[in-house]
Amino acid sequence: MFKEKKLYKSTDKKISGVCAGFAEFFEIDPTIVRVVYALIALFTAAFPCIIIYAVLAFVIPQRPFPEYQYNEYEENKTDDNQ
Repeated sequence: MFKEKKLYKSTDKKISGVCAGFAEFFEIDPTIVRVVYALIALFTAAFPCIIIYAVLAFVIPQRPFPEYQYNEYEENKTDDNQ
C-alpha cells in the first residue's frame, strides 16, 4: 500500500549525485534541481551552498546495488572452449 521513499545519491551524477538524488526522490527532472540549486547559490551566498552540498554528499547514502539477478540466458550459456 504505502511505499516508503528513501533519499539516496543518484548514479546519474555530475558531481556527487546529490541534486539528482533529490530529483529522483521528488520525481522531477534532475536538470531542474541543478538549475534551481545553481541560481540559489548564485543569488545568495555561494559559500554556504557549497558547504551544504558537501555535507549532503557526505551524509546521504549511495543507492544500494540490487541483488545480482540470475537470468535464463546465463543458465543456458555454454562454454565453447570445453
